[in-house]
Amino acid sequence: MSVNLKPLGSRVVVEPIEQEEVTAGGIVLPETAKEKPQKGVILSVGPGDRDEDGKRIPMDVKEGDTVLFAKYAGTEIKVEGKKLLILRESDLLAIVETK
Repeated sequence: MSVNLKPLGSRVVVEPIEQEEVTAGGIVLPETAKEKPQKGVILSVGPGDRDEDGKRIPMDVKEGDTVLFAKYAGTEIKVEGKKLLILRESDLLAIVETK
């Protein structure tokens, strides 16, 4: 998916990874029973905030990183029919690394 959003400052655009719709026991969950996702893939990264001298502070994340974020953080938007989140870097909790 090609996102044409360039976040400002220390913001990122994240595509949430939806949880499974069927439990391990085989129960299908309705939309209202699902929890909000807390894991997603970064699609776009802003340039970072500026320090007191006006220099850019580099971001700790990059496009393609899988991250964990606060449950109710960010602003939800729809682009090309997909739900995306715009979050501040401070709302990101961790980068998920696979080995």
